[in-house]
Amino acid sequence: MVDAKTRLYGVIGFPTRHSLSPSMHNAAFRALGINAVYLAFEVHPEELGDAIKGFRALSISGLNVTMPHKEAIIHFLDSLSEDSGEIGSVNTVVNRNGKLEGHTTDGIGARRALERVIELGERRILIIGAGGAGKAIAYELAKDNDVVVLNRTPEKVKVLERFGITGDALNRGNLGKYLKWAEVLINATPVGMNSWETPVPGEMLRKDLVVMDIVYKPLKTRLLTEAELRGCKTVDGLWMLVYQGIESFRLWTGLEPDEGLMRGAALESLSQ
Repeated sequence: MVDAKTRLYGVIGFPTRHSLSPSMHNAAFRALGINAVYLAFEVHPEELGDAIKGFRALSISGLNVTMPHKEAIIHFLDSLSEDSGEIGSVNTVVNRNGKLEGHTTDGIGARRALERVIELGERRILIIGAGGAGKAIAYELAKDNDVVVLNRTPEKVKVLERFGITGDALNRGNLGKYLKWAEVLINATPVGMNSWETPVPGEMLRKDLVVMDIVYKPLKTRLLTEAELRGCKTVDGLWMLVYQGIESFRLWTGLEPDEGLMRGAALESLSQ
């Protein structure tokens, strides 16, 4: 029951009306008997600073951060975790006694999702996209794998090279070259969200690839559909959402919710 002691959490982005995070986290709070609620806040980019001031004043306990705020929000926080500071991206904010800490759980979320179908370590991984999520995933996976990131703006991926990551321009020539090299392909762009677009033409896929898409709406994107038709192992974006959500929940509460419960709640919301 919501009362004066109820803690408030949420997700901020623009837009956020499509977010499945409220369903996941509220289900976890109920299951663990935590007096808290989780809401979606749609914040225009020009109003981000004012929104964070408001969250401070209202003592909101924690936030998830989604597009397009993952990089811009850093300017309004008090401190950053090591990985958030290194890559310049935040997807989780923890309020510790009025001080806002920035963290990123996207990388570990992607790792745990991939580990459902493949053993990682010294794998050749191709990531498309160097936004907040793409950078976090690349940084995490480069700890024990060979990672290449392709982006339409090559300058944006060059900053990742100090972590041993290869950055290059996203074009058909490079896509073909690196797909021949890769064992794992990850789409870390929004291409395919609520559309039948794909960042990789189906004819460029081969059956021994593992293909992951961080887009989860639709659950089976065109990229994943065409990958399955070619015999690839696939990982949908909802698994990454679940696992990054579990890591955020742990940062906020010290507890780890059940992954099946959170995925089930997200699937129910997605079906509606």
